[in-house]
Amino acid sequence: MNKFHLFSSAVTHVPLPEKFTYPFHYTPHPLCRMAAEEVQNYLQCKKDWESDLKQGKMFGVLIVQTSAGEVGYLAAFSGILVGKNLHEYFVPPIYDLQQPQGFFSIGEERISAINSRIEQLQSSPDHLAACQKLDEAVALAAKEINVAKEELKKAQQRREERRLNNPDEHELSAMIHESQFQKAELKRLKQQWNERIAAIRTETETFKSEIERLKTERKTRSAALQQQLFEQFKILNAKGEVRDLCDIFKETAQKTPPAGAGECAAPKLLQYAYLNRLKPIAMAEFWWGDSPKMEIRHHGYFYPACKGKCEPILKHMLQGLDVEDNPLLTDLHRHTELEILFEDDWLLAINKPAGMLSVPGKTDADSVYQRLKTRYPDATGPMIVHRLDMATSGILLVAKTKEVHQNLQAQFKNRTVKKRYTALLDGVIAIDNGIIDLPLCLDPSDRPRQIVSEEYGKPAITEYQVLSYNKNQTRIAFYPLTGRTHQLRVHASHPQGLNTPIVGDELYGKGADRLYLHAEFLKFRHPISGEIIRIEKKADF
Repeated sequence: MNKFHLFSSAVTHVPLPEKFTYPFHYTPHPLCRMAAEEVQNYLQCKKDWESDLKQGKMFGVLIVQTSAGEVGYLAAFSGILVGKNLHEYFVPPIYDLQQPQGFFSIGEERISAINSRIEQLQSSPDHLAACQKLDEAVALAAKEINVAKEELKKAQQRREERRLNNPDEHELSAMIHESQFQKAELKRLKQQWNERIAAIRTETETFKSEIERLKTERKTRSAALQQQLFEQFKILNAKGEVRDLCDIFKETAQKTPPAGAGECAAPKLLQYAYLNRLKPIAMAEFWWGDSPKMEIRHHGYFYPACKGKCEPILKHMLQGLDVEDNPLLTDLHRHTELEILFEDDWLLAINKPAGMLSVPGKTDADSVYQRLKTRYPDATGPMIVHRLDMATSGILLVAKTKEVHQNLQAQFKNRTVKKRYTALLDGVIAIDNGIIDLPLCLDPSDRPRQIVSEEYGKPAITEYQVLSYNKNQTRIAFYPLTGRTHQLRVHASHPQGLNTPIVGDELYGKGADRLYLHAEFLKFRHPISGEIIRIEKKADF
C-alpha cells in the first residue's frame, strides 16, 4: 500500500468530518489542505518536472482511514503527468492506457500509421503536382471563357449598332449566322475545358478517394477503440458495485462518455481507496501551474470536480458513502423579507440577498420570482427583467406588466441602462481603470462555468475603476456594457482580464462566507412616465 501517505506532522487534533465531501461545491477540510500542502511540497522538489508542471495540471487528495484507524492521504493527478500514467507517489489510473502490449497502445499504433499514410498522400509530390495542375487549368479555363464571353458581348453590341442603320435581309441573315456561330464556339470552348479539367481531376480524385477512405477507416477504428477503452474502466462504489463507463453514461443526456472520462484525479482516488479497503473521509482538488488559455485556473487554488466528465462517474462512486448535502440547495432565504428599494404601479426594484435565486431553478429552492408572483398575483409577463447570479447581491428590476417588461428589456438590450457593481478582489491590481473585452461562452463540459473563446464566445465588455486598496484586497467598481453570464467574475479572474478573482468566488477563485459582488446602482428611463430613474443600494461589505 505504498500510495498511502502518513502526514508528516500529527493530525490527531484535527476532528474528522461527519460526512464525506460533496465534490461539486465544497470548502476544503483542514486535513485536505494539509495533504495538498504536502503534495505541493513534493511537486516543488521535482525539479525535472518544472517545465511540464508550469503548463498546468489538476491534482487531488483523498483523506482515508485504514481498518486499523490510521488516518493518511492518497494523491492523484488528472490525465497524464510528465508523459506517464504511473508515478510512485500517486495512485495508478483506473485503467492504464500506456500498457505496451495493451489493446489501446496497439490500436493507437494502427491509427498513427493511418495518420502517417494520410500525411504522405497529402504531401505526395504527384498529388501536389496534380492539384497545382488542376488549379492552373481551372484558372486558365475561367480566363479564356471570360475573354470569349467579352468578345461575344462586344460582337452583340456591334450588331445592335448595325441594326440601327436598317440593314437588308442579307446582312440580317449574316448577323444571325454570326451570333449562332459565336455562341456555338463559346459552347465548344466550355466543353473542351470541361473535358480537359475532368481528365486532370481524375488524377487528383485518385488521391482524394484514398485519403477519404483512410479518414473513414481512422474514424471507425477510433470510435471502436474508444468504446473498447471505456469498457475497461470498471468503476467501483462504496457498496462494492461495479459499472463501466459506457453503462454509467448511457443514463446521461450525452449517452456516451466524453474523451478522458475516468482519468480525472477524483475517480482515481476513490477507485484506489475502494480496491485497498481504505475508508474515504474527505477529498479536494487543486490546480498547479499556469492557467489554460480558455478556462480559469489559478495556481494553488482548490476547485470543484468537473461536471461533464466526473459528475456521472462520481454519482455512482459515492453511493454507499454518507455525503454532505449540496450547499447550493440550502434554502437560506426562505424567511428573509425582500427589501423593496423602489416601487410604483408599473415596476419595482428589490435588493436581492446573496444566495437567493432570481428565477426558479431545478429544485424547489425559493426565488425572487416565486416570492413576487405570490405578492403580486395580478402581475403579467415574466416579471424579472434581468438576472443576478445566485451568489450576487444587489438591485434587481421587476416589471408588473408584460408591456413594461418588454420596454425595460429593450433598454437593457440597447445598452441604455447604466449599471454599477461593487466588488472586492482577492489581491491588488496594478492598473486603476480600464476596459476588459473578452468574449464568453458556456463551458459545455463543466456547466455552469464560462470560458473565454474568440471562436464561440459572445461579446462581453466591462469597464472598471479601482475605488480603494486594503491590505491584499482591491475594492473596485464594475460597469458592465454587456450582460453575459458570470461576466464580471470571469473578467476579474481570467489571466487576460484582471487576473484577480472576486473574493468568495468558488468557481473561479477561492471560497469565502459569500461572493463579494453587489449590484449597487441602476439608471434607466421609466417605460410609462419617461422619467430618468436612479436606484442605488450600497454594498454592506
